[in-house]
Parts: sequence; structure tokens; C-alpha cells
Amino acid sequence: MKKGINIWSFKEGSTIQECIRLAKKAGFDGIELSLNETGELGLDSTDKEVLAIKSRLDDEGLEIAGLATGLYWSYSMTSADEAKRRKAIDVCKKQLELASAFGVDAILVIPGAVGVDFIPDAEVVPYDLAYDRASEAIAELVPYAASAGVAIAIENVWNKFLLSPLELRDFIDKQGSDYVGSYFDVGNVVHSGYPEHWIRILGRRIKKVHFKDYRRQAGGLHGFVDLLAGDVDYPAVMAALSEIGYDGYVTGEMIPPYAHHSEQIIYNTSAAMDAILGRSR
Repeated sequence: MKKGINIWSFKEGSTIQECIRLAKKAGFDGIELSLNETGELGLDSTDKEVLAIKSRLDDEGLEIAGLATGLYWSYSMTSADEAKRRKAIDVCKKQLELASAFGVDAILVIPGAVGVDFIPDAEVVPYDLAYDRASEAIAELVPYAASAGVAIAIENVWNKFLLSPLELRDFIDKQGSDYVGSYFDVGNVVHSGYPEHWIRILGRRIKKVHFKDYRRQAGGLHGFVDLLAGDVDYPAVMAALSEIGYDGYVTGEMIPPYAHHSEQIIYNTSAAMDAILGRSR
């Protein structure tokens, strides 16, 4: 498996170049970038700007581990507002386009939400309507994913939706396409389940993996802690990943970054991932 780091793990305001250099220095194989509304990698980014980022990666000898986005929290595929649903689909199309240009094989997609506790006044959508709208949106996007040669990898997040590995498995299978799968986040299920169970149930559907850790006793968003400081049974996680034959990127997603000496979280995460992956340093 290759070791990646998500760009959200870095100090806010860091440039892509700064993040690439630090990721390389800390010993990562790749970095997961994020599509934003505006900025260095935004909805209006041109081919020239993408090539410039690829050149920076090549210069540092670093791969692109994945392409995420936080825009689905603002534009939901399950919203009652049709304009927001269309915008979410457009965001996904742009992600697919950029991922193809970068040579990324799968993108992180949040297929909507029933509710989001950590967003004030977030829309609450009836579960059955959310399911139908998400299914329709992903089905519409499948041909674009196939054309781009990039899989839509649905992440398990705190969206009160697709709450079990059985439900997520069935949601994926109903699309009937290898271009729809799972972006499995290890830490996000610990408050209500066991990641090793999810891994075995989702199996070959897992396209990419996020590494996080979570301490159940703390609860809420405060439960997310440094890798190996929480309740994730990483030996069991690695055994499950081995059983299903997963050999792609595992990417650390450390949110939020440290308030002080923020670079240290990148080095700490790299060292912890080496221990988890059985790499010698």
C-alpha cells in the first residue's frame, strides 16, 4: 500500500506547493488535493493550471493520491433545492474531469445528507427522499465517470445517511457499475461500529481509504485524535484490508491541524502510518 496525506491536514492558508514539499519531506508517497470553489484548484481551474500543479508534483517526486472536495457540504445531491442538487452534480463532473487530467483513479464523493449536526441550521431531508435523490444523482454521473475512467468513491461521513456497511454496499451495487464504489474512512465509523467489519463487507467495492483515529469516550468531533491515540484497532484494520486484497493508497486525513507547530502533525502522521503499515524508518 502507498502512504498519502490529505491537504486538509496542513495549516490553513498553505499553498499547494508548500504542502507538496512538506509531504515529501515527511516521507509520504502522495498527497490528496481538494477541489475548492476558488483558488489554486477551483471550479474554474484551467488545463494550464492543472499542468502547473502536476509539474510541481513531478519536481518533488510526489504522486497525487486522490482528489477530494468539501463543496458537497454546501451543495448537496439530496437537497430539496433543485439548484443545489444540480450544482452538486456539476461539482462532481468537474472533479471527474480534473481527476482524469491528474491521473487519479477515484474521487471522494459525499452523496448528500439526511442531516449534519456540525453545520448550523443544516437542512434536514427525509431519509427516503435523500436515498432516492442520491441514487438518481449518482446514476446520472456514472456515464461521466466511465468516460473519464475515474470511479465515484462514496465516503462514509457523519451525514446520518447510509448508516451501515450493508446499506452502503447495497447502494453501490444498485448502480451496477464498477465506476461506483466506496471511499472508506476508518475513523468515521468508530463512534457507532467497527471499521474492520465495514472493510470485509464492502470488500472489492473499496476504491480508496482514509486513515483517522477516534476516541469513543470523548464523543463528537472532539473524539478525533492522532493516529494510534484512539480506539481504532489498526492491526485488525490492516488484516481486513489484506483479506480483501486492497493495495491502493491509504491517506491520512488529520482534522483539525495543530494550532501551534502545525508541521509536526504531518511528521507524526507519517511515523504512525509507517508503524501501521509495518514500514521501517
